[in-house]
Amino acid sequence: MSDELVPGSGIRTVTVLPGSPVVAIDGETQVTAWHELYDNPERFGITYGKLTTVRLPYELYFGLTVESARQIFYDRNVEGVPVAKNLAMTMDQRDTGTQLAHRIGETVKVEHEGRIIPFSRLVQGRKRQLTKSDPELVTLSALRVLVITALHGRAGLALTSSTLHDDGLPQGVDAEQAGRRLMPLLSELVTRLYPHLMARTVASAPAVLAGIGIAVHQATGWAASGRALTEEELFALLEPVRWEREAAYWDGVAASANASGVLNFGGGAKDSGGRVADALLHPDTEYGRRIRGW
Repeated sequence: MSDELVPGSGIRTVTVLPGSPVVAIDGETQVTAWHELYDNPERFGITYGKLTTVRLPYELYFGLTVESARQIFYDRNVEGVPVAKNLAMTMDQRDTGTQLAHRIGETVKVEHEGRIIPFSRLVQGRKRQLTKSDPELVTLSALRVLVITALHGRAGLALTSSTLHDDGLPQGVDAEQAGRRLMPLLSELVTRLYPHLMARTVASAPAVLAGIGIAVHQATGWAASGRALTEEELFALLEPVRWEREAAYWDGVAASANASGVLNFGGGAKDSGGRVADALLHPDTEYGRRIRGW
């Protein structure tokens, strides 16, 4: 950190070494807007002189782990100004679903742009939805939805916006058992889905991941209802699915299509996750045949 650039102003230069984790806790939206104004002040009818008088409070933490910073975000935004619940849940490092989602992201290794990297680098943890310009392939909140529904099956749809601690696991299942079963199973699943995620298909949609999670639940060994599946049977059900973002396959199942055939996934996991699961688990139904292009 430098000396004050202008004596008495409090303005200093901070140098951050490459690879150092920096997490914006608060004020990042205003700071980003200030930078956009500074890039082209004439467009907004202001001057650099006016901008230099603006002071925006923000917080920058040094010496904290990313996990600790995420916990601060969760504690502040759940207890203070509300944010989207699904996003807030992904910041809670005590949440079992978030813990497993992070572990899966770090465990799975993928080839991306000629390099082998952890899948976690392609997971967006700061936003609830992806845009076309985002380099990430899936949101952390959507990955957490996959974990929660894999743990609880259909009952997990109602739990995606709730904190999940060890006492909220399925009856007879402890945290160690859940991790021991779900880590290899979901890691293999993410590895198989990776090409479809790279192609920006429906596989990244929370509703689709919720349905997949419900199907995975049948292969965990603790599903209380429905037909138990082996891993081979589970992946055999997923193999012929057409993951392309086309209304012919997913309209009415995971999304609704407009007159131009563009899919809208606005309903989310709770509204559509059950239909996706039915289509995945029952290939001979109308929806089951549709998502497979039969």
